[in-house]
Amino acid sequence: MRSKKRTIAKAATYAVLLIISFICLVPFYWMIRSSLMDMSQIFTMPPVWIPNPIKFSNYKEALTMLPFAKYFSNTLIVVILSVSGTVITSSLCAYSFSRINWKGRDKVFGILLTAMMIPFAVTLIPTFIGWQKLGFVNTYVPLVLPAWFGGGVFNVFLLRQFFKTIPKELDEAAIMDGAGHFTIYSKIILPLSKPSLIVVGLFSFMGSWNDFLGPLVYLNDGDKFTLSLGLMQFQGMYTAQWQYMMAAASVVVIPTVVIFFMGQKYFIEGISMTGMKG
Repeated sequence: MRSKKRTIAKAATYAVLLIISFICLVPFYWMIRSSLMDMSQIFTMPPVWIPNPIKFSNYKEALTMLPFAKYFSNTLIVVILSVSGTVITSSLCAYSFSRINWKGRDKVFGILLTAMMIPFAVTLIPTFIGWQKLGFVNTYVPLVLPAWFGGGVFNVFLLRQFFKTIPKELDEAAIMDGAGHFTIYSKIILPLSKPSLIVVGLFSFMGSWNDFLGPLVYLNDGDKFTLSLGLMQFQGMYTAQWQYMMAAASVVVIPTVVIFFMGQKYFIEGISMTGMKG
């Protein structure tokens, strides 16, 4: 009886998860199918779920209406610099907070955590004024440089929690062999922290790729626009042409979906292991 109840409960859980997954995937499928249709088919009732004929030419026309290749290369520059800076500096900070004993370490870390409670909008204006005084408005510096100074409090917290799950006996053995902190960090901690580093990289990638407010505030030159700003510009110019709008939106969204599915194994593993030790 108990085994039968477990089977029924598991089946019910899977059924609910399938329904929720279907609800979440419908808007994504609707975007893809609309990008492959004629304008006349998109809003017909009852809805047409499978495009007929399939028009891949919508993507070619949408991507040539505006310089999306330029927007893609601009976005790639910002993403690569931001992700690399975030992973490197947040892991260095996390190592300091988790593996090195120094006076006031936990108090400083507690103060840093309070920064997570400050909304981004509160610091937006003074931050913009600061970058303007330095002459970095209309450059990628405000979008990239902060990633190289700590990588974000949340990422430091995530990596610190993971690093604390690694036995300190490994550090002690390395020190006895003459290793310093940088050697321990690069040769022991980082190789054992691959899942958590990938999680931080995924978060950073998705944040940089989808960032709209940052480029909107700091970039004025159309040649420096990222994909998010390019999509906004496309929406303003071609609002009535939904098949092209959906094609452009698909090009912006699909890379994040692909990257997430490629790294989801490490994502789940990194998140689940982070809270194993306080």
